Amino acid sequence: MKENMEEHQAMKMDHSNHQNPHGDAMNEMDHHEMDHGGMDHSMHMGNFKQKFWLSLVLAIPIILLSPMMGMSLPFQFTFPGSEWVVLVLATILFFYGGQPFLSGAKMELKMKSPAMMTLIAMGISVSYIYSLYSFIVNKLNPHEHVMDFFWELATLIVIMLLGHWIEMSAVSNASNAIQKLAELLPDEVNKIEADGTTKKVKLQEIKKGDQLLVRAGDKMPTDGQIIDGTTIVDESAVTGESKGVQKSKKDPVIGGSVNGDGTIKILVTGTGADGYLAKVMEMVKQAQQEKSKLESISDKVAKWLFYIALGAGILTFIVWLFVSDLAQALDRMVTVFVIACPHALGLAIPLVIARSTSLAAKNGLLLKSRQALEQANQLDYIFLDKTGTLTEGKFTVTGVEAMHSMPQAEVLSYVGALEAQTNHPLAVGVMNYLKAENITPYQAQEVSTLKGIGVKGIVEGHQVILANQKEVERRGLSVDQKKLSNYQAQGNTLSFLLIDDQLMAFFAMGDTLKPQAKEFISQLKDAGIEPVMVTGDNQASAEAVANYLGIKEFFSELLPDDKEKIIKQYTDKGKQVMMVGDGINDAPALARASIGMAIGAGTDIAIDSADVVLTNSNLQDILKFVRLAKRTHSKMIQNLWWGAGYNILAIPLAAGILAPIGIILSPAVGAVLMSLSTIIVAINAMTLNV
Repeated sequence: MKENMEEHQAMKMDHSNHQNPHGDAMNEMDHHEMDHGGMDHSMHMGNFKQKFWLSLVLAIPIILLSPMMGMSLPFQFTFPGSEWVVLVLATILFFYGGQPFLSGAKMELKMKSPAMMTLIAMGISVSYIYSLYSFIVNKLNPHEHVMDFFWELATLIVIMLLGHWIEMSAVSNASNAIQKLAELLPDEVNKIEADGTTKKVKLQEIKKGDQLLVRAGDKMPTDGQIIDGTTIVDESAVTGESKGVQKSKKDPVIGGSVNGDGTIKILVTGTGADGYLAKVMEMVKQAQQEKSKLESISDKVAKWLFYIALGAGILTFIVWLFVSDLAQALDRMVTVFVIACPHALGLAIPLVIARSTSLAAKNGLLLKSRQALEQANQLDYIFLDKTGTLTEGKFTVTGVEAMHSMPQAEVLSYVGALEAQTNHPLAVGVMNYLKAENITPYQAQEVSTLKGIGVKGIVEGHQVILANQKEVERRGLSVDQKKLSNYQAQGNTLSFLLIDDQLMAFFAMGDTLKPQAKEFISQLKDAGIEPVMVTGDNQASAEAVANYLGIKEFFSELLPDDKEKIIKQYTDKGKQVMMVGDGINDAPALARASIGMAIGAGTDIAIDSADVVLTNSNLQDILKFVRLAKRTHSKMIQNLWWGAGYNILAIPLAAGILAPIGIILSPAVGAVLMSLSTIIVAINAMTLNV
């Protein structure tokens, strides 16, 4: 499945927002198009907070000076000219506090998808315009009192702003993944001039065909091809390959990967829009935009409630115009619209999300998207990146088995003597392990490579060989097959220590599986969720790990676009898919999946692309999230019934469906029902537990 890197470099995509890999153009990329008809929630939590508090200051005197749907309240008082105070404050509140809802409604209607914002905008607009009409009529004709809805206007705006503030503070805003991407690349690079000298220049000045010098430990500034030198490149954050990759002349390198111990010269093959990382982020952007089109449950309910209220209001007006007069028809219609205002509905979901987010944080989960809680209710598959998710993400010595009672430290001292003389990726892992264990390797002489076998040398006066399994079998040397199988089942690479042609030990190199990984896979299956492993690692390693863990479906040797395409194949079939990963190579798949979950120890790019962040990197927390999501979804449904369900009864009664038998829902009773549903919604949200 893995594409040839040159072919990958040649892929042509439209990246109009990426003029260079480290410049301002990268910051122009739009991040999440958020909920509520595409209303940009980067209107920001701070703005909702500010609008809420200022609107509350304006609303308090309105509430104190105005009747609730014509019903006088115990705390209400008036004074000469108080109605003018109410009018002025209500006008300011309508245009200031109501602005985000009016703008959101405009956006929803433009998209021909009315939802929560349109319903709120209808409620506050009808309340304000009719109240303005009633104010004028009452002033012109003091003997004829027309009920106003200033009280409803004030409370609706304040409650809606509070709901949005709660939701915005509950889920974190996605940070700028493009900026994080830019930080992977250096500001300055060493450009090789025509005369062979090097000169430090800004990365933005580099173009295809330039030659660069990349020193040991530096990040690859661009995609390129090695024209001189040999090194080991760490591509784990970019492609997911856990082992260091040995590179020499004519081999491709990827911008953002880390050069190892060798200084190399590269020919630039891709910058800016043509670069590998830019393509990754373009895939992330496209996937996020497509996923953002999903409607939330509350928006679906609000859409239907909007159509029902609008239809019921217009029908009410027409019927009452025939059976009564214009004033009565107008009064009934407005009452229907105001009673349909979603006071409780506006808090139904935010309160549940706030409670759920708090519980999640206590259990090692950071929720960044409300849709994650809704989508996780019926998961079909969980895609798991191998490196860093199922494994520890560190390629190192995973076991040493010595024969003839040889101490483990002595085995490693012999091994280190030869590995210190080579630059193979396995050797780097061995030497790092010896350093961590404070083991000093012996000195080796006459070290040379044995083609297809390993490496040999003279250590402590003995002929020492580090050989592969084929060489051991060729020599007919016996090894405990049970011990070998245990390591091989976990995808380890085995090397054998021969001293004076006698097999003394073998050691395993690999990326250690997390202790809880096997049990976690079993629990996923018990929950009716099928695990699928995706990895950039080779086929043999992936198959060994999948078989050991009991995973039936797995995909290996994948590039980022491969993972994203596989996820899309499943989601296009209507499957609910969660992707769990930690690297840049996982970012497009995290964005594409129904739910993206990033490991907290992963890269910033992956975390920015995800809907949920696993802060403790504990696989058991994934199961906690699934359980919490199911209970959250249940509470959402319950609250939506409480928040909007009363309209099933209240709207027909307010319209006067039972008027022929003398029963008409008074505005005051409608207000009481509205308040009760809001209280019930709040109490029900607080009862949510993990």
